[in-house]
Amino acid sequence: MKNAAERNAVENPENQPSDAPGAEDQHSEGLAAEGGEGPSHEGHSHEGHDHSHGPDVPPMDPACKRELSIEIPADVVSKQQEALVQQYSKQARIPGFRKGKVPASMVRNRFSSEITSDVVEHLVPQYFRDAVLKTGLKPVSQPHIYGLEFTPGEPIKFKAAFEVLPDFELADYKEIKADKPEINITDEQVDAEVKQPQERQASFDPVNDDRGAEKGEFVQVSFEATPKGVEADAAKAKSEDAETKGEAATSAEGAAVEPAAPQPVQMDEVLVEIGGANTIPEFTEHLSGAKAGEERSFDVAYPDDFYDKRLAGQTFSYKVKVNAVKKKTLPELNDDFAKELSQEFKTIDDLKKLIRENMEAEQRHKTEHAAKDKLVDELLAKNDFPVPRSLVEHQIDLRLERGLRALAAQGMKTEDMRRMDFARLRAGQLEAAIKEVKASVLLAKIAIKENIQVPDDELEREIMAMAQQMKQPVEEVKGRLIKDNAVERLRDRMRSEKALNLLYSNSN
Repeated sequence: MKNAAERNAVENPENQPSDAPGAEDQHSEGLAAEGGEGPSHEGHSHEGHDHSHGPDVPPMDPACKRELSIEIPADVVSKQQEALVQQYSKQARIPGFRKGKVPASMVRNRFSSEITSDVVEHLVPQYFRDAVLKTGLKPVSQPHIYGLEFTPGEPIKFKAAFEVLPDFELADYKEIKADKPEINITDEQVDAEVKQPQERQASFDPVNDDRGAEKGEFVQVSFEATPKGVEADAAKAKSEDAETKGEAATSAEGAAVEPAAPQPVQMDEVLVEIGGANTIPEFTEHLSGAKAGEERSFDVAYPDDFYDKRLAGQTFSYKVKVNAVKKKTLPELNDDFAKELSQEFKTIDDLKKLIRENMEAEQRHKTEHAAKDKLVDELLAKNDFPVPRSLVEHQIDLRLERGLRALAAQGMKTEDMRRMDFARLRAGQLEAAIKEVKASVLLAKIAIKENIQVPDDELEREIMAMAQQMKQPVEEVKGRLIKDNAVERLRDRMRSEKALNLLYSNSN
């Protein structure tokens, strides 16, 4: 009976409050109104006698927690039991009886526990929904069912604990201001950006002179790098896996993963610029004057703050073979260069114009994002209220999920992820998650107060844009949203974004 109640997901059309938070963060992806938790059940009774345990209720914010004591009438329970007995009689297969001819008394005895579980599974969610509708409460988490009492001939009694959004007065938000700095892209910035495709179009031609590499030239090398103190045999065995081991990856949410022990590194056909701004000084020192075919050995001690965490704070012994000495030649920045990049460019000025427009759009996006962050911070400072723990936990789940996806994209293996300290990572996300949930609640309230709506056609366009971004059929994306009960959450997220845009447009 307990398992049946736990399996049952309470599908309540009122479960998503009209002012539910609708953003995964202040400006994006939806918060699940259900809080990401399946229904839970603690405390039960065996048929024939009461048998209740204390409520092992999951963590809930006291200010947001609500509890209901619910009773299912005995005649309703009896009617449901008899309906199930008839159903079992028609379907049960028992030796000595034809299908559909099993006596009801035998069904009651043989399938007593199954029928009891089915009664609970069918009636508890229904009566929970009815009780919620009568009270006018709007849960934002799945209910925790406990204190279940089921005695034949008597009503079923149970309790349900869940969370609701807090009731608070929205502070004045129309006086909040945010700076809107002017967008100014200089000619120097555009020229610097033009150099990037120029660099990509560069050619590297062999230096045929019988001399060593000079400053500004490139040596094409292969090398082996062994961390000091690592046994030679171990280094050899692990060298093939060096590119993926020992990396201290950091998730999109700022949760760092502890680096593994330093591992050997082996690479082929690497271009090293002699005296280059990004070239490690030891490479310039030991490879200056090197000729094709020569080998050089030297050590490199990397500082603790080195950008590549595989190497930071370590000393590596390098064995480098110079395969070739090359000189870089850049294409001339003229109309022909622009035409080679794209047929839409007729002149180099066309290329520069597009680059300027893209840079302005990017800077505008960054400044607008920063201004909106400031608006949200000021909005949070004006409003102090509790938030449902279930929504916070769900938001932590979302943040960690994004972080794990980022780590996977960086090449981290699943087995390495499993070794992470998730309790510590969850604790590290708590403050940011609370802020994001509060921001979502506030923006949803502003949307209601300003009567901001998201018509069906706007929702359809958003789903089409999502499908295009994911490169999936629109109907497939829409079907998945419907199946996950996420369509209205998407609409709420869009309403919250509109509310934030309204604050931004009115802030200056």
